[in-house]
Parts: sequence; C-alpha cells; structure tokens
Amino acid sequence: MSISFKNIRINSIYCIIYTLLLCVFGSPLIINAKSAEIVDRIVAVVNDDVITLIELNSSLKPYTEKIGSLGYPPEKEQELLFKVRKDMLDRLINQKIEDQEIKRLKVDISEEQIDQTIERIKETNYLTDEQLRAALAKDGLTMEEYRKKIKSQILRTRLVNLKVKSKIVITKEDVKAYYEKHIEDYGGKQKYHLRNIIMKVSLFSDTKKKLEIQARMDEILEKLKAGESFEVLAAKYSESPAASDGGDLGEFEFDSLSPQLQTAIEKIKPGEFTPVLDTDQGYQIFFIEEILSAQGKTLEEVTPEIESKLFNESIDKKYRAWIGDLKEQSVIKIIQ
Repeated sequence: MSISFKNIRINSIYCIIYTLLLCVFGSPLIINAKSAEIVDRIVAVVNDDVITLIELNSSLKPYTEKIGSLGYPPEKEQELLFKVRKDMLDRLINQKIEDQEIKRLKVDISEEQIDQTIERIKETNYLTDEQLRAALAKDGLTMEEYRKKIKSQILRTRLVNLKVKSKIVITKEDVKAYYEKHIEDYGGKQKYHLRNIIMKVSLFSDTKKKLEIQARMDEILEKLKAGESFEVLAAKYSESPAASDGGDLGEFEFDSLSPQLQTAIEKIKPGEFTPVLDTDQGYQIFFIEEILSAQGKTLEEVTPEIESKLFNESIDKKYRAWIGDLKEQSVIKIIQ
C-alpha cells in the first residue's frame, strides 16, 4: 500500500495523519514532510520501547555489505541476509531488555569513567584526540554519539557482571572433572620415530606392473624377516628422498598418521616392521625405530587454563538462561 498526500499542509494535520497510520499499520511511521514519503517504521515492540527499521538497517549495514561482496547466487544471498536480519533483530531485542534492566536496577556510570575508557582506547590504538575524531567522522559518528555508544556498552557490561558473572563459581572439583574427562588434551602424547621402504606405483601402471612391484616388495619383506638391516635395505631399494638416510621419516604423533598406518603400527613394538602396505603413494613397509613418550601437563599446571575455559562457557550458558527468563516476562511483538 502506498500513501500520497498532495496539496496538504503537513504541519497543520500531522497529528491526525499519525493517529490514522497507527490505526492502519499498527505502528507509527515517520513521514518526510516534503515528499510525504514513508522512510521508517517500527519492526518490534519490547515492553515500552520500540525498534525501528532505520535502527535495524543501521546495525545490519556492515553485514549486508560483506555478504553482498562475497558473490553468492541471489537465492543464497537472500537466505543469508534473512538469517542475519533475524539474528540482528534478536540481538537488538536483547539490548532493549538489558537497557530496561539497567534503568530498573539504576546501574550508572560517571562521565569521568567514560573519559577514562576513551583515553584507554586512544592509548591502545596510538591515536590522538584529533585522529580519533577523524576516524569517527569516517564512520559518520560525532564524538557525542561515540560517547553514548561507549556508555551503553559499559552499562551493559556492568549489568552482565552483576546478574551473570558474579553468580559463577568454578570449584576445584569442576576443574578436576574437566581435566580427567579431557585427559587426552593434557596428557603426554606418544611420538613414533618411523622409517620406510617404498616402491612407487604410477597411476597408469597396469595390473601386471603392480603385481611385479608387489612381488619385489614381498622379497624385501622376506629379507627383513631373515634379519637384514632395514636401513641398508631402504638405502638400496627405497624410491624415497629419505632412502640415503636409511628411510628415516622422523617423528610423528600417532593421531597425525593415516588410519591405515595407525592400524598397521598400533600393535607392533620398536624394532619391528609392518607387512607390505598398498598405499596411495605405492607399496610400503614401515619400521618403528622407537616410541617416545612426551611428558603431559599436570592438573596444577593447567588449572588456570581450565578455570578460564569453564568460566567463559558458564557465562554464555547463564547469560542465555538469564536473558531468556527476562524475555518470557516481557511483552515482545515483532512486526513483519
């Protein structure tokens, strides 16, 4: 539906038009007085506050520009834009609820504290006051608008500290349970010092050629079983850059090896070798030179790391529960 008001003095009947729009659309529309053009509307009501289309689009702008620059097909781009819009609207609703809680709980901050925060930002980024103002101007912000943004961010942080972070307690039992559950992340991982003998198989080799190569590898395997040196045989027969070093491949963590090689070596000991393996690179025999055990980290060593991880996870979980409860107690209407 489009509305045009011609030859009407907006100033004299603005209140009447505003009331009519409220009745027709269910939300007030902002009117450009010169062209009677609809330039804004309400997209959500959160208790006694509203979120406007301009407010939503302003928050979305960096994301829509980024998505538009990625070259997605139109359908995919629209899908991403729809999701980002939905997520951003939900974030703005959360912010409105947080702002309402800030007022209710009388959380406040002084102008001096805002000044100190801005000074820290300038120091961290090596900016003079003039440089900061110039950078803000490029983003279409005045210093006064920037101060309001800083104030809003600090107040929301204080609110979350008060209602969420202050209620989180990470016990020694929590840390120990996490450590024991994730011991593979902190325990010492074994390393395998490996050698190999390889005869490469071309992608264009026919069956007869492959069988010939396999037979030669079987002969080498028999020599190994008879007690001949792996290093000497590798130097003599292996088609690898490491052949001159007796097929020395170096040290590897077990998890970094291919599943095929893991299966082949997991039950053999240092000084033993695998059967002939048919791999992507060709036919191979692997030899375990030695197995080295790396020392793991103790519970005491990783306690600060685990405490930080558990604390951050708890913040996210408790914040979602807290804001979810506030939403259930609120009157929220999304206007499509």
